[in-house]
Amino acid sequence: MPAYIGSIGMFNDTKTIFVSPIMNRNMYQFQRELYETLKDFDTNSYEWYHPDKWVPHCTIALTGDDGEEAFYLASNLLLHEFRKIVGQFVSIGLVKITFPVEEVYTVDMKQ
Repeated sequence: MPAYIGSIGMFNDTKTIFVSPIMNRNMYQFQRELYETLKDFDTNSYEWYHPDKWVPHCTIALTGDDGEEAFYLASNLLLHEFRKIVGQFVSIGLVKITFPVEEVYTVDMKQ
């Protein structure tokens, strides 16, 4: 699946910094199907992954447990250093958000 990551953003409440893909029809359809498949398994953050509320993103920094300055330093670095990324999504995975991140399951998307 083609990948074009062209923007940066943050969730201020959790101090999460991310980059975002430019979405296309196939990616939105994939997300809707994934949501329908997994909706019965999510009991805590169900609403945030609803197709009409979802913010597609690739997390690059979780600074919520760090001092507030870490969030601003990381944001500033990203604002100055980020460059567009063009390529292919070749797999998708389910991870447990821990430190380090624990990979639970991965699916190859190559055709």
